[in-house]
Amino acid sequence: MSQQRLKIEAAKAALKYVEPGMVLGVGTGSTVNAFIDELEASGIRLEAAVSSSEATTERLEAIGVEMRELNHCGDLELYIDGADEVDDHKRLIKGGGGALTREKIIAAASRQFVCIVDESKCRPLLGEFPLPVEVIPMARAYVSRQLTRLGGRASLREDFVTDNGNLILDVRNLDLINPVRMERDINQIAGVVTCGLFAARAADVVLVASESGIKTR
Repeated sequence: MSQQRLKIEAAKAALKYVEPGMVLGVGTGSTVNAFIDELEASGIRLEAAVSSSEATTERLEAIGVEMRELNHCGDLELYIDGADEVDDHKRLIKGGGGALTREKIIAAASRQFVCIVDESKCRPLLGEFPLPVEVIPMARAYVSRQLTRLGGRASLREDFVTDNGNLILDVRNLDLINPVRMERDINQIAGVVTCGLFAARAADVVLVASESGIKTR
């Protein structure tokens, strides 16, 4: 089964968590794009959605979903998003698409976070995928030096600006044996908006699409 087919299967599995009439949080990325396609095909009608990126907003509006600002909503019942890596404790690395800050905000504001991935994203230990860190532009060099002191090797994501107007540093070689502590340490660096570790607020449910079917964590 192709990776794209696995993404579609994970997207379909997430539909059972979606209730008609809810205000749904929706993430960003290729697996989320598959989810939006499956949502349209399902005929489930949402009251509205809160999106983590301009790209997702455009896709949802194209299928007739009303969009709302998070500031105009209370806590959300459900947030659905993908991940670049997931470990056995449902902790994640996210931000390959550059939407990590808005994704983290919506995840924090949601009672349930369902993460949809194919089996290639599963790791016993996070860190093979470079960790994205969103930074205020004037702090880029300073933050890079601090990340080096934490053991990482940061490189600027070229020709990319987030929807918030900031830059992304992709960090390799970090020791993520304790991702909760590393998330805290990186987020405390002046100039960091947030990092792509979703460890303090991990996923509640991970749906993993594999050749043998959907595995639920």
